[in-house]
Amino acid sequence: MRSLLRHPVPAAFAALLVAVQISYPLTTGVTRDRVTVIVVLLSAGTALAHAVATRGFRYAAGFLLIVSGIGLLTEIIGTATGYPFGCYDYAVDRLGPALAGVPLVVPLAWTGGLYPIWIVAGILTGRTAGRIALTAVGAVGWDLFLDPQMVADDQWTWCDTESGLPGLAHIPLTNYPGWFAVGLAMAVLLTAWDRSTTRRAGANDAVPIAVFLWTWLGSALAHAVFLGLPVSAAYGVVGMGVLGIPLLRVLWRSRIPSGTLA
Repeated sequence: MRSLLRHPVPAAFAALLVAVQISYPLTTGVTRDRVTVIVVLLSAGTALAHAVATRGFRYAAGFLLIVSGIGLLTEIIGTATGYPFGCYDYAVDRLGPALAGVPLVVPLAWTGGLYPIWIVAGILTGRTAGRIALTAVGAVGWDLFLDPQMVADDQWTWCDTESGLPGLAHIPLTNYPGWFAVGLAMAVLLTAWDRSTTRRAGANDAVPIAVFLWTWLGSALAHAVFLGLPVSAAYGVVGMGVLGIPLLRVLWRSRIPSGTLA
């Protein structure tokens, strides 16, 4: 708890994020769309607030530019050409203003979702190549929760609905290597950006670690029990578990002292 309170602003954002996400299964229609947007804004806000607290405004702005910039570009290309994810389209007028058919909250979702994965990958390995690879794997794991949930809510639809994973045939297999490739590209640029800044004294990563664990285990519970998506619950818990299980081992061995989370 003391580690979380060391950065009170991102901790407050994270607490609000969890509270709003808990309300998601209780909503429908326009209210659910609004909750979805709020979740994205709080997720990005948590990430950026922690980035500011630990490395400064310049680092946070660069992280946002890299991840949301690449995210927006690939989404625009993806909806126009079908590459790199496959052929898909977003619902119209569901998630607020859009650019070239892509809701503007979508690139913010990339920032909010990738940041805790990036932090956890850095905790698990000190090697550049390993961190880049783990970030890409973690991004795919996160999407194993995200895509089924958003497709079930009709936020976007795929052209090919018959060639996916067993039990998730409506999401084509092309989606996952696309996510891996985009995650790799983001991680490569973030590696260079990390080297341009230094962490502030006393900084710790308790907030993004907590968000990662909540996304992993909370999503598995929500999909299995509250959203009627047991298949994606199983895939997602395994996919994010590639990072999550080693993280739990690190936390258990350290009992969450400053040495691991600082």
